[in-house]
Amino acid sequence: MAESATESTSDSSTKPAQSATDAISSPPQSHHVYPEIPIEIISEEEMAILDAALAATRSILPCAIRSASPSRLIAGGSPKTTIRSISLFTKRKLSASCSDIEDSYLRRFRRNQALGVTDLTGTEWCEKQMENVLCFGRRKVSKAMKAGQARHLQLEEEVVRKVRVRVESNEDKWALKLLNSIAGVNQFLFEGRTRELLLLGFVGGQWIVGIIDELRNAYAQESSDTGPILIDTKTRLRDTLPAEPQRRNGRLQLMLYKLLWDTVVKEGFPTGLFFDYFSLNRHYVLSQDVRDHIANAGIQAQTLEEVVRYYENTFKMLPVANDQLLLKYEFQKDQSIIAEIRFQHDHEWVLRKYKEIIEFWRNERDSEYTPEEERWKCRYCQFAKSCPGNPNFESSPPSSPPREASPPLAS
Repeated sequence: MAESATESTSDSSTKPAQSATDAISSPPQSHHVYPEIPIEIISEEEMAILDAALAATRSILPCAIRSASPSRLIAGGSPKTTIRSISLFTKRKLSASCSDIEDSYLRRFRRNQALGVTDLTGTEWCEKQMENVLCFGRRKVSKAMKAGQARHLQLEEEVVRKVRVRVESNEDKWALKLLNSIAGVNQFLFEGRTRELLLLGFVGGQWIVGIIDELRNAYAQESSDTGPILIDTKTRLRDTLPAEPQRRNGRLQLMLYKLLWDTVVKEGFPTGLFFDYFSLNRHYVLSQDVRDHIANAGIQAQTLEEVVRYYENTFKMLPVANDQLLLKYEFQKDQSIIAEIRFQHDHEWVLRKYKEIIEFWRNERDSEYTPEEERWKCRYCQFAKSCPGNPNFESSPPSSPPREASPPLAS
């Protein structure tokens, strides 16, 4: 979900020594030529109506903990006049209308919420796009995105059985989230593998939440480290690898997961800060349904504080994650593996990237446009027609990505 000129995507700061550490394995490729998949870009009129409906800033929950999509509002007044006035506004003041407000994006859009790892990777992709998504809303979910989400759900159901539990409070919700994490870790310890593991931690003064696609024990031929290997699967519309900026974004995602995992394992879980930041009552007695579910999981807990203690103690006994990370690309049409990219964790690089991204969210610096050599991203951005960072938005289309690249990832 979304990105930045001395920016966080400059060559010196964005590319760890991947050429030396990445190992790409792929099955034999067929010689079929697949046509370009058209990307649906919201029209100017649609964007104008969307801007009008969402101009009042709203909070967007992190992907890892969001619920149902918020309802859309309908702009009042004369449609013709509204579209013209907002269209002019979006072409001249789209970013300024959002960034000129002094309060930070964290306070405006993530108050009492954790930043999602997808918030962080989205910001690395294009900071201006993320800024506009926060202020004006995101495009509708495409069929490709839905297919990617369905595939992730299918993979999760291979190892996880879902049970519906009635909740009555935020304390109940958090108790179940943490309980699911505990259950996932236990599954990993007993079976050597789990999927869709929610992880919450306090990294560099900021609460971060992420859902690790898959983790498993390393095979003997893979690594001598004892820590789990973190894996992320990306589904593709075409059976080709994406452009380097997309692969970089995928590497960043996995490195952020490792940073989050290692922080919780080594530095613990600050329970006091947790209850204060999320405005939760540590002594709250959980609802009967939640307590029954917890008891069925073999945990003796009546309050949220007791569940939090189980969560903290569970991660204390775990090793840090493996330095080797695995990024998979899967063809959406038949679920065949396009390639598996193995690479080494680069601690200094991910810390530098994380610092740059948090500075954006705290409004400690101005947001930046994506570098000129990556302006082909504008082709897939709903804000391209009104973004000053796209110098060709009124004339020729933006430059193309490398030949093997394809539209943004479906998942």
